[in-house]
Amino acid sequence: MNFLRVPFLNGIDQHTPLQQISLVLDAAPKQQLVYVPWAEYPYHPEVQFSIAHSSDAVVIKYFVKEKTIRAVNNTLNSPVYNDSCVEFFIGFNNERAYYNFEFNCIGTHLIGYGEEKTNRHLLPHDVSQQIKYKSVLTNDQNQQSIGWELTLLIPVTAFYYHHIQSLKGQHCAANFYKCGDELPEPHFVTWSNIQWPQPNFHLRQFFGTLEFE
Repeated sequence: MNFLRVPFLNGIDQHTPLQQISLVLDAAPKQQLVYVPWAEYPYHPEVQFSIAHSSDAVVIKYFVKEKTIRAVNNTLNSPVYNDSCVEFFIGFNNERAYYNFEFNCIGTHLIGYGEEKTNRHLLPHDVSQQIKYKSVLTNDQNQQSIGWELTLLIPVTAFYYHHIQSLKGQHCAANFYKCGDELPEPHFVTWSNIQWPQPNFHLRQFFGTLEFE
């Protein structure tokens, strides 16, 4: 299973402009989503991400290139996984329950908490709306794909069922995904590999590990 050390950023907090955070993450090391666990869905868009934290927030930037994009869902907690979607799942303290943060390419998000794929508890709207995002379409000179980038700031208050004051020193289980269930070529791409008969991102036993510096 994958392991990733999440660097601490001095001088960044949840009030820092997203444009500044985006530039910082541009220069940070990038991780690839390399696994396509299900052979019946072979399409593999190019997906990278960079991640850091500021003790009171997680900041992530996704870099995506894919053949087509879809952005139909534009209301909070709508089924963004049907669109061009990136996801971040994280669990704390070796608990079975975990958070799912799912975003389409225009930043619409779906956020839940629970122990399995069904019976998720959606976060209160006022908590979900504390998450900040910046979405940008990028030019691909070879014209064979569409590029988009999504910068996210997830404050620790978004971990609603935990009372986290600081992420420093936290060891967490996590995975990162890209999907698009209703795109012309549905796909399921992961950072940490999943060995399961059918597509399912909600399998905590296959999460990798994040260590927050």
